[in-house]
Amino acid sequence: MLCKLSLKNIRKSIKDYAIYFFTLILGVAIFYVFNALDSQTVMINVSSSTQDIIELMMTMLSSVSVFVSFILGFLIIYASRFLMKRRNKEFGVYLTLGMSKRKISLILFFETLFIGILSLIVGLAVGVLISQIMSLVVANMFEADLTKFAFVFSTSACIKTIIYFSIMYLLVMIFNTYSVSKCKLIDLLNGAKTSEKVQLKNPYLCIIIFIISLLVLGKAYYMVTAEFLTLQEVVDVIKPIIMGVVSTFLIFWSLSGLILRIVQSLKKYYYKGLNSFTLRQFSSKINTTVFSTTIICLMLFVTICLLSACLTMKNSMNANIRKLAPVDAIFTQNMNMDKYYDDYRRYGYNDSQIKNSHYTAKEMFKLFNFDITSYFKDYIEVNTYATEDLTMNNTLGSLLDYVRTNFPFLAYDTKEPIMKISDYNKVAKFYGLQEYYLSKNEYIIIADFKSMVKIRNLALEKGEVINLFGHTLKPKYSTCQDGFLEMSSNHINTGIILVPDSVIDEDYLIQNHLIGNYKTSNKKEIMKIEDSINALDKSSKTKDYLLPSGSTKLAIKEATTGLTAMVTFIGLYLGIIFLISSAAILGLKELSESSDNKERFKMLRKIGTDEKLINKALFRQIGIFFMLPLVLAIIHSVFGIMFAVKILEVFGTDELLPSIIATVIFIVIIYGGYFLITYSCSKNIIRERY
Repeated sequence: MLCKLSLKNIRKSIKDYAIYFFTLILGVAIFYVFNALDSQTVMINVSSSTQDIIELMMTMLSSVSVFVSFILGFLIIYASRFLMKRRNKEFGVYLTLGMSKRKISLILFFETLFIGILSLIVGLAVGVLISQIMSLVVANMFEADLTKFAFVFSTSACIKTIIYFSIMYLLVMIFNTYSVSKCKLIDLLNGAKTSEKVQLKNPYLCIIIFIISLLVLGKAYYMVTAEFLTLQEVVDVIKPIIMGVVSTFLIFWSLSGLILRIVQSLKKYYYKGLNSFTLRQFSSKINTTVFSTTIICLMLFVTICLLSACLTMKNSMNANIRKLAPVDAIFTQNMNMDKYYDDYRRYGYNDSQIKNSHYTAKEMFKLFNFDITSYFKDYIEVNTYATEDLTMNNTLGSLLDYVRTNFPFLAYDTKEPIMKISDYNKVAKFYGLQEYYLSKNEYIIIADFKSMVKIRNLALEKGEVINLFGHTLKPKYSTCQDGFLEMSSNHINTGIILVPDSVIDEDYLIQNHLIGNYKTSNKKEIMKIEDSINALDKSSKTKDYLLPSGSTKLAIKEATTGLTAMVTFIGLYLGIIFLISSAAILGLKELSESSDNKERFKMLRKIGTDEKLINKALFRQIGIFFMLPLVLAIIHSVFGIMFAVKILEVFGTDELLPSIIATVIFIVIIYGGYFLITYSCSKNIIRERY
């Protein structure tokens, strides 16, 4: 009997459960998708190193899933509170007819059970379908073999999803039982008639707090953007975050007292249509809205920054591989290490390795009976130099004290890398970069790490001269020129000094670089070559000789793919969950408001108000609640993304715009979808007849 009644209640209240179902289905689907990534067939056909990366990624995603489960658990309980409040009168009738609280609890138990089972089934079905699309994305990211692609159902992800969500539903059942046991008949019957009293706050106090909040928020924005490089300790970063959180709360608190006052002063607008009714509705629950709106705003802010940053990093690093790893390999050999004996001893090199450091990279490979050049179709050799007489202290010149004060963390005593202009032009031609030319008394600095470029440009704009090996050189350009030597997936070149060949003293040679392209483009053959090079580390000669350090396009690509995959999936996972949570909380809160205010809308109909006008007022009311936290979150995100851009400078931020567009699409689909569902369900609620 109670079971049938539960099913009947679900069918009758299906419109009330729309957002609840939508949220549960999305939650289950997303939870399954991100926990099923390692079970796709396409992931079987990858290299062992890539498989290790995938296993690490799945370990991290499993840890994140625990955090996600707490968020979804809170969301489900929050939604249950709404559904129970929505049915207060129904429960009151049951008690009036003599039904015990235990039986009401059983009804709720069966309803929660049926809803949970249905949500799990539909959510898993949706998740399985989406996971097939996700597997193609992963396959493309890891360049896996797609020839054996097949439809896959992840048993482990399914079991994990069922276990996690069963625990959540169990908590909901306990919560519902507890709530019913504490309810009173009088409260259940009159709950819909009680509403929060509108309290008009002191407008002058609101204005003062609003202005102070803006000033504090502006300072926080300034600290994370203009003062970014001086934020050295964790406490320095936490401080603007706390300032932003407090300011956000105070802005909403002050606006809650100002908006109604301001609009009331605009008589023509206030009394136009149902504007006065809409604003009163907005203000009727304002005291309980400020805190939740603040939380939602901050969650949206985190969502926008997370999605934008992780997608930017992914796109930028993929683009960087094409630009910053233009050839197959570069091998670097340290030379003349005995000139700086103490330095290299600190780095862990032994006396024999330091003493025998007079071989080029090519010669060192031959010493190990390995002719690396036989595997290259073309290659070049170039050198870099360094002297204790040319450090950043010297290149900054008269600006040294100013830069030291503002950027105290830089290594000012580090020797600057120096290259002959002819050697760099060989590299530039090989890499497809711009070549440069110098007069006998000029120098150029090439760099691509943006923060360091800005610092170096301060000195170059001043025309600071340098003294090198008895020559006085002036800058040819007033800014750093774009370029690099070492291959990487990131912009890591903090500066290389290019000078005329005649200036160089060969006694200060510190590194030799061998750069080349393999004869083959076959990945398996390249892996064999590089495995052979790595095997040289096992030679007994490494006790007395130091092998060249290598950086290859294949190794860079695999490492980059692993990092971008982890960042992308974790960012998407958390970002989407935060977005769903924010939108669901707002939607449920608005449905609760519509349920409470149903009688007021009935009164509008009784006095002859047109249905279109009522719907328009409802649309505006819901729109204000959805837009208010989103607008401030977007403003926060502008500065948050600026802060993230500075952190991501090493990866490059050229792909920021596509990432922002993708983030906007996510918000429009999910947040906009919740808005439309909320509006549709609210219309159904206020149209009810009894």
